[in-house]
Amino acid sequence: MAHTQYPFTERDTERSGGDAAKNAVLPPAQSASQQMPGSIRGAVVDGTGAPVVGARVRLSQEGPALLQEVLSDEQGQFLFVRVVPGPFQLTTTVEGFATATFSGALDSGDDYLVPPMTLVLAATSSEVRVTMTRVELAEAEIKDEEKQRVLGFVPNFYVTYDPSALPLNTRQKFELAWKATVDPVNFGLVGATAAIQQATDSFHGYGQGAEGFAKRYGASYADLLTGTFIGGAILPSLLRQDPRYFYKGTGSKKSRLLYAIANAVICKGDNGHWQANYSSMLGGLAAGGISNLYYPSTDRGAELTFENAAIGIGTTAAANVLQEFVIRRLTPHAPSYAPVGAGAP
Repeated sequence: MAHTQYPFTERDTERSGGDAAKNAVLPPAQSASQQMPGSIRGAVVDGTGAPVVGARVRLSQEGPALLQEVLSDEQGQFLFVRVVPGPFQLTTTVEGFATATFSGALDSGDDYLVPPMTLVLAATSSEVRVTMTRVELAEAEIKDEEKQRVLGFVPNFYVTYDPSALPLNTRQKFELAWKATVDPVNFGLVGATAAIQQATDSFHGYGQGAEGFAKRYGASYADLLTGTFIGGAILPSLLRQDPRYFYKGTGSKKSRLLYAIANAVICKGDNGHWQANYSSMLGGLAAGGISNLYYPSTDRGAELTFENAAIGIGTTAAANVLQEFVIRRLTPHAPSYAPVGAGAP
């Protein structure tokens, strides 16, 4: 068993001449010069009695030089040799266990057997830090937004109440668009729109009856699908823009009103800067152009496409005003975030 010994010195006792010295009577304990080194042995075990291999056992005695240190062997045993007689202390340490100590006194020339030094598991106190990546934080924001429903059921996914919300990556923009277009409530709202159009005989070319309703329903849903994906996912991904409305909620009513209207034509870029909302404006034109493929011939044409795009901007501005002053009050459990001082245009 390998062990390390720290050197120690012994000072010889000076002998003085004369009859007094020759006739002196030693006490029952032997003098330092006549004491013989001894040894200390023992074993390190765990709470089950199994040997602990590689435990660090330190022997300390009076005097800084009187230190020895060994490691327990395969049987958990340790041995100190040439130990100066007198009081001693053993300190046993091993990772994962609490420190164990033992104190005793070694007689001259004695082979001291220490009782098994039992180690117990250390009481650990660990602090776990969970650091989310920017993508994970943005994903968590999306999950909050997917719970936003006006009156508890109408989806309101494209608004964030966090003024410092992180930008969405491409996958997240498409995820949000997909969730919006396949939400069951939106299917019902499209049906209600088609029913109103049929009742007012809008898009006369579709006719009436079940076939006319089906055409109106398909056209309305196609508008939702193309407008959401082109203006809310495809172009925002290509142009690196955020398709959401960033709720302001602070400042004067006038400043909030102007902010809401301005957000019909400006948006936050993925870099956090405000810029022209090309995604929404071009998305409206693209969706309008595609609608020429399925709307009646009397409701087609470039002029009508641009007219509808302009109407779309106005509709967006009105919707933003409602977002800023009304909709949040009608949204149960809307998330709250600490306001920040910067960011609004």
